Amino acid sequence: MIFNFYELCDKYAVDPKGMIQIGAHYGEENGLYFDKQFQNILCFEPIPSSFKILKERWANKVFLSNLAIGNENKIVEMHVETKNDGQSCSVLAPDLHLQQYPHITFDTKLQVNMMTLDNFMTAFHSLYDCQFNFLNVDVQGFELQVFEGAKDYLNNIQYILTEVNNKYLYKDCVLVDELDDYLSQYNFKRKETRWEGQTWGDAFYIKE
Repeated sequence: MIFNFYELCDKYAVDPKGMIQIGAHYGEENGLYFDKQFQNILCFEPIPSSFKILKERWANKVFLSNLAIGNENKIVEMHVETKNDGQSCSVLAPDLHLQQYPHITFDTKLQVNMMTLDNFMTAFHSLYDCQFNFLNVDVQGFELQVFEGAKDYLNNIQYILTEVNNKYLYKDCVLVDELDDYLSQYNFKRKETRWEGQTWGDAFYIKE
C-alpha cells in the first residue's frame, strides 16, 4: 500500500464496518485494519504458499479464503514469481513489468480456483451476519475482472482502494481511466492517486 492508510481514513472519515482484501499476500495490512477498528476483515489469497503464511498469521482473527477473485467461476492459470515473494503474481501475463523489473522473473504457472465476489459473498452471508463496505484490491492488472464479478456487491461498498496502471505492466491489464469509467457506473469517484515508478500506483475511490 502506497497511501498512509491512517491518514486516508481520517481525511475521508471512513466508516470501518468491514474490509475485504482481494490479493492479501501474507496479510501485511491487517494490522492497519485492526488499528482503525474495522469490525470485520475478509482476506482472499490464491497462491497456496502465500496463503499458508497468511493462515499461520491470521487464522481465527479474520476470515480467510484461498481463492482468486474475478469475473467467472472457473480454474485459471496464474503467472508465478518468487523474486518478489509472490507479490507480483497475476492471472495476466507480464508485459512491461519484465522490462521495468527485470530481476522479477515469472518462472512457473499455477492453476488456482477463481470465483466471482458476488457468488462468494452470497454464500458467505448465508453463514455470517457481517457487513463489509471497503474493498482493497491488489491483483496486478486484473482489477476490472474483479469488479465485473462484483456487480451486485458493489452496491454495498462505499470505499475502494485499488492498484492502478497507466501502462501495460501486464498484458491487456485495465488502465486507470478505463477503471474510472467502469466504477463511475456505480457512482464511485477517484479522489486520490499515488504513483510508484510512474507506471503503477494506488487509487482511492468513494461512492458519491
